[in-house]
Amino acid sequence: MNFKHLGIGTIITSIALITGLLVGSLGFEPVLAKISNESNQTSVHVYPQNKSGQTYGSELYAKSSEETPDLIAAVGEDGTEGYVLSADLNGEMPKTPEEAIAIQNKNKSKTSRKIPLYAVDGKTVIGSFKIDNSLPDENTKEEMKKLLDQYTPTK
Repeated sequence: MNFKHLGIGTIITSIALITGLLVGSLGFEPVLAKISNESNQTSVHVYPQNKSGQTYGSELYAKSSEETPDLIAAVGEDGTEGYVLSADLNGEMPKTPEEAIAIQNKNKSKTSRKIPLYAVDGKTVIGSFKIDNSLPDENTKEEMKKLLDQYTPTK
């Protein structure tokens, strides 16, 4: 490139433009990082409460088990929309490794269990919700493997 033909004004303008772009992009990155950090810190979902003080809604918004509502939105066996108690859904929680093994052994033979489906008040039973504990059959395992392979990036 021959700088004699461009002129000093064009060269200075080009340098100023490049410098402005560099400084602007460097200054913009911390702003984006700050916005991202602030949104991550304040994104706790606030669930509504019923008259008994129980929180209710979709478990979809919970980022941890501590954020799960007391009543989790669910669809009953007959298609009725309602809520299941988080404690019922999670079942008996062990306090020791021995208790965990005992609970596993007790539930081994059970292929499913039913829990009550409640209205938003958390008291009125409006149906039942089935929790399936059975292992998938070979066809289902093969279908799951195909889906995983389909959405797993190749190296």
